Amino acid sequence: MPNPPRRALVLIDVQQQYFDGLLEIQYPPLDESLPNILQAIDAATAAGIPIVAVKHTSGEGAPVFAPGTPEFDLHPDVAARAVDTWKGIIKRFGSVYAGTDLADWLRQQSVDTVTLAGYMTNNCVLASAVEAEYLGFTSEVLADATGAINLANEAGAAEARTVHETVMTLLNSNWARVASTAAWTAALETQQALEGSDLGSSAHAGSLAVAAG
Repeated sequence: MPNPPRRALVLIDVQQQYFDGLLEIQYPPLDESLPNILQAIDAATAAGIPIVAVKHTSGEGAPVFAPGTPEFDLHPDVAARAVDTWKGIIKRFGSVYAGTDLADWLRQQSVDTVTLAGYMTNNCVLASAVEAEYLGFTSEVLADATGAINLANEAGAAEARTVHETVMTLLNSNWARVASTAAWTAALETQQALEGSDLGSSAHAGSLAVAAG
């Protein structure tokens, strides 16, 4: 019988920057994703697993994520749950691991499975799940406790729902096990691993879905 996952919950950039203005999360809507983030925090606290709160910085005086501004702060509902045992991380890159001591700290806690919640799906969640493969961590992503924004540039355009659902499908095909917060909470209580897909199975299912129209 496999050993139960040794989890940590990593809250990525649940900062005020994402709750108003240009970078406001669009899908899932904030009034859905934030309660799920709080539910995940409460479940992790009850289970006694490590919690990490990550904040992104673009440097002093930057137009976004500038330390010392209200937008840099954690959402007050998250901050209200924070305790001294949480690990705080300040990052400058997309991945929570790049340029931080997080990977070493997780290993010191004997963590092998990292659960990601927070913002954004299409940036820091994606980057963190991908880098974890090289670092040797299993990634879990709470699909309803993260979120995406509308995007358009020279390469194309996609509304937030398409961005979010595409990235979740992509991650579940290879880099992460994607689940709802409720499913993850149940797995946490029973100390079970989440089920995920793989590239071959996802490719086969994708071919069938396209053929079926």
